[in-house]
Amino acid sequence: MTVQTQVQQAIASAQSVQASLTQFALETGNQMAKQTFQQLAEQQKNIVTQLEGRYQQILEEEPQFNQNQ
Repeated sequence: MTVQTQVQQAIASAQSVQASLTQFALETGNQMAKQTFQQLAEQQKNIVTQLEGRYQQILEEEPQFNQNQ
C-alpha cells in the first residue's frame, strides 16, 4: 500500500469521524454535550484540512501518483 493510498484512507476516516461528531451534536438534547461535540467536530475539520494539504504535497512531490488518478 502506497503512502498516497494510506493518506487517502486517513482522510476518509477523519471525514467519517467529523460527520459522526456533527451528527451527535445534532441529535443530543444536552447543551453541554452538544457544545462538546461541535468543538470536537471543528477540531476534526482542521485535521481533515491538514491531511488534505499533506495529500496535495504528496502529489506535488511525487508526480507519478498524480498519473494514477
